[in-house]
Amino acid sequence: MELTKTEEDYLKALFHLTEESEADKAGTNQLAEYLGISPASANNMLKKLKGKALVAYEKYGKLELTGQGKAVAVRLIRKHRLWETFLHQHMNFSWDEVHGVAEQLEHIQSPKLIAELDRFLGFPRRDPHGAVIPGADGEYDTPPKATLSSLQAGDACRLVAVDDSSEALLRYVSRIGLALNSRIQVEEIHEFDGSLSILVEGVLTMVSKQFADRVFVEKL
Repeated sequence: MELTKTEEDYLKALFHLTEESEADKAGTNQLAEYLGISPASANNMLKKLKGKALVAYEKYGKLELTGQGKAVAVRLIRKHRLWETFLHQHMNFSWDEVHGVAEQLEHIQSPKLIAELDRFLGFPRRDPHGAVIPGADGEYDTPPKATLSSLQAGDACRLVAVDDSSEALLRYVSRIGLALNSRIQVEEIHEFDGSLSILVEGVLTMVSKQFADRVFVEKL
């Protein structure tokens, strides 16, 4: 089935909202907000995708990807994360520069190219931001992730992944001395706004709750 770039973007966004997000459900409004478009535009595209048996939903109801829709989304995510890995490892792109370019490259329709890219990279399991790269067979486990904001004062953790959708966020992560596998000690959680004082490499830093909601950790 031939799909437009926009249709593929919708399917990938839906996969994020329905499979990778901790939200209880995803509706048209949530999808529109995620994509930065109007609910009316989202609704029109959802009708098209439903007609192609890629999305299942009823008006004002929960959105779900069909098996075929999910397979398309996983292939896109696989291509996106392989391209991010290639750009970071071999093309001198920093981790905050790869996302936008990979968004363009993920729409290339060449299974052989992606298979050879995967082989060239040594079949990596995670991208530069710590996200799991789906397998060539479509297998994709989404391991449970804890956000930094879910921890308590006194907890220690290591950084395992970062939301890659914001270049500004990724630059900030680097600026405060964090990288994948960095050890973080939560020193204090401030009652007023939920901001956190964290210890990174012996340096005390304060970060916002918004930041902590988008940084994923493994408790030690």
